[in-house]
Amino acid sequence: MRVRVEGESMLPVLIPGDWLWVRRGARIRPGDLVVARLPADPSLLIVKRAAWEEDGGWWLESENQRAPGRRDSWDFGPVPVLGRVLLRYRPLSARPFFFRAR
Repeated sequence: MRVRVEGESMLPVLIPGDWLWVRRGARIRPGDLVVARLPADPSLLIVKRAAWEEDGGWWLESENQRAPGRRDSWDFGPVPVLGRVLLRYRPLSARPFFFRAR
């Protein structure tokens, strides 16, 4: 699955406009970048760092806790994860940069 990054909650690791390749159902480990559904609005996806597994879900944290509109497990608790980020890329019109997640 492909996901486009919006917002500043994952700065400096991810910037708005980055695209992510996400592997659904991949094994998650603490420290992985992951995609989940926002509990308040399941139609929206969030990209966060997995901190620890708890109560059948994962505790997810933002890199930039001061970002406007930041939402993570400090707001809604542990959530199920859809997949793990495998690769980040930027469109050709932006600064070229590739990042391979572990």
